[in-house]
Amino acid sequence: MTSIFMILMLLIDVAFFIILAHIIMSWLINFGVLNMRQPIVAQIWDGLSRLLEPVYGPIRRRLPAMGGLDLAPLIVILGLYVIEIVLRNNASAFM
Repeated sequence: MTSIFMILMLLIDVAFFIILAHIIMSWLINFGVLNMRQPIVAQIWDGLSRLLEPVYGPIRRRLPAMGGLDLAPLIVILGLYVIEIVLRNNASAFM
């Protein structure tokens, strides 16, 4: 059962880093550091967006309009931390 706990923690860490990469890439695209006309940048951006849109979409529909501010990634990161805290506090159930 310890291996299940470790796998769940690994999946949470991977999800966190994917979301972080998406956030940083969006900043770099918006500030003009990365050019969307480059094929590799466009492919990575499209892949990350397709991967994360099913997670962000329902959250964005429930949030009020905030202008150009997107709080969906922040809420997902907070949710991941909540899940991690719950798993760590109940780690004895996996042992």
